[in-house]
Amino acid sequence: MILQVFVLFDVQTELENLKKQTKQIRKRSYRERRSRLDKFTYEILQLHKNGASGAEIQRFLCAKRIKVSHSTVQRWLAKYE
Repeated sequence: MILQVFVLFDVQTELENLKKQTKQIRKRSYRERRSRLDKFTYEILQLHKNGASGAEIQRFLCAKRIKVSHSTVQRWLAKYE
């Protein structure tokens, strides 16, 4: 004799769980995220302090295989100044 087990799919419970997950995902702030430039904070700030432009810093990062625009570098510098 084979015993059959029926599992009921409760749509409302699943939907509530998914909505909670979505709410948690959307709660994350952009401020909490780390920039790719953060690994090079010391180098970037030293270059800028010694007169390097945003475009020059961008080329420095490109040599380190970090692809960013010079405007991103400018925004990052404004945040750390």
